[in-house]
Amino acid sequence: MEYTLAMTFLTTSGEKSTLSVAGVKPDLTKDQINGLMDTIVAKNVFETNSGTFAKKSGAQITQRQVTKFDVA
Repeated sequence: MEYTLAMTFLTTSGEKSTLSVAGVKPDLTKDQINGLMDTIVAKNVFETNSGTFAKKSGAQITQRQVTKFDVA
């Protein structure tokens, strides 16, 4: 299984912007995600076309399973 954390922020212009991180642990807690998002907003290192991240909007973890078949 592969897990991806998608964090949605509101930018300085009021638009929503999502930052995704693949390969996260499946057992991340709400507190860990909140802390990470708070740090991202505080450090102000990401800039989008609609401005920098101003505040948190939401987050979700997506699980993906890939099944490969040998067809050769």
